[in-house]
Amino acid sequence: MTGLPRKANVKYTYGDYCKWPDDERWELIDGVPYNMTPAPSRRHQAMIIELSRQIANFLKESGGPCKVYTAPFDVRLPKGEEADEDIDTVVQPDIVVVCDPTKLDDKGLRGAPDLVVEIVSPHTIRRDMVEKLSLYERHGVKEYWLVLPGDKVVTVYRLGADGRYGKPDVYTADDEAPIEALGGLTVQLGDVFAAE
Repeated sequence: MTGLPRKANVKYTYGDYCKWPDDERWELIDGVPYNMTPAPSRRHQAMIIELSRQIANFLKESGGPCKVYTAPFDVRLPKGEEADEDIDTVVQPDIVVVCDPTKLDDKGLRGAPDLVVEIVSPHTIRRDMVEKLSLYERHGVKEYWLVLPGDKVVTVYRLGADGRYGKPDVYTADDEAPIEALGGLTVQLGDVFAAE
């Protein structure tokens, strides 16, 4: 792990994270660091652009308070009211949508976004499908999309009234998929998977 001393049983915080080299991308989940380099593939980036374009166009037309952001964009997920430097979870999802402008600051976002999208790659599949699924449920992310480029499948988890993700909905490249957290937006998945 370049630029980061790895010590057994040491938990890192956002204060530590802010001191790490600018030319490396990291995430922290419950104090454990994950190196996000190398950069995602060209197709991965094209899919992010197409999906965020569809979301941004909808948000512009709807005129509401929601904003879309793409990685790198720090999402700090505090456990309570701790100071920023003491937060032990900061992630950089591929796409986030935030509808509460009071959560935004110059550092990024403090608190749960309304929507998180991860384009799954072979080296992030376990983290995205297990660790982050649990993390986003725990922090109250309303909707979590896992996009699997190779399979051309999108798995969508939505937060229920009980604060838990229920059985996911699964969509393919032939489908139009609603983003319920944004009420009224239907994503054309064929365009997302065709992005090159």
